[in-house]
Amino acid sequence: MDNSYRDPVKEFCRGKRFRPTNDPYFRLLRLIGSQGQSIVDLNELANAHPDVKGSINNIKERRITIVLESKPICDRYFYYNADTKSFAIEDPAFFYYLQHLDWNKLRLDCGFREDDQDYKWDFAISFAGENRNLARNIADFLGILDCTVFYDQYYEANYLGQAWSEQFKAIFGAECRYVVCLLDKNHADKIWPTFERECFKARVGEGAVIPIFLDDTPFVGIPADTIGIDFKGCNHADDDLVTEKVVYKLEEKLRNT
Repeated sequence: MDNSYRDPVKEFCRGKRFRPTNDPYFRLLRLIGSQGQSIVDLNELANAHPDVKGSINNIKERRITIVLESKPICDRYFYYNADTKSFAIEDPAFFYYLQHLDWNKLRLDCGFREDDQDYKWDFAISFAGENRNLARNIADFLGILDCTVFYDQYYEANYLGQAWSEQFKAIFGAECRYVVCLLDKNHADKIWPTFERECFKARVGEGAVIPIFLDDTPFVGIPADTIGIDFKGCNHADDDLVTEKVVYKLEEKLRNT
């Protein structure tokens, strides 16, 4: 069975672009292997298992579909309906294999490493409303590269009825691996971006805040010599420029973490 099924399992667990810390697919498949059913509703599964809820929620909307479309070997063995959030393993022998798999050995085989902290997102983007289109482009392109990104409009439905102020304290303060901040005069002057800077100011010294400089506005708490990405005077609507100058650099930083 190992000869038949190990490759599709390994390829699914490693996602579209492998990184040693990018293991939500592994967490999902391990959980399914511990269940008595080979067809699961990912919404129900996430709500029933708070320890992996963040991992499942971050891949259930688009990322699982992208992996299956990009890896034919996975598409042969896994079925996913992004509309209903139904995930299925229709081959009984394959499901039996998952139920008896040595997951610790597979984790090592995949190349994942244990992390001191289980971050909910790879990146969280802080921006002023004037730069929303740029923030959305960065978030979308990072998602294509299989990065988890907090961009507020992605998750509005998740937080209905709750206060953004409390959520931002958690998201920018601890739940993301890196804060990406689009810094310009608008970020300095606006109330919400200023509040966000208060949320992540303690992380500047940790090297967890990556500034993208849109103009020369100075910021208290972010030293002028902080190494960031210079995007001053660049066309925010130029997808190729955004990808080359910003997105690829952020993804490379994540791969080298």
